[in-house]
Amino acid sequence: MICKHCGTEIADKALICYRCGQPTAQPRIKPPTEGSIFVKRRRSKLPWLLALLVLVALVLFWFVRGGF
Repeated sequence: MICKHCGTEIADKALICYRCGQPTAQPRIKPPTEGSIFVKRRRSKLPWLLALLVLVALVLFWFVRGGF
């Protein structure tokens, strides 16, 4: 096979040209266009806040009812 970028003869199954480094075929999957794939999305803090409020309400109820 001949590299279409630099004209060097390369192996038939080569993925890139060893001389110019250009790919020999188009990628099958397109990379994402928006943002980095390594950035983690932040989760909502609402579930933790609700759980904390329920816990505080239960403790206050226990003290008011005389749980000692």
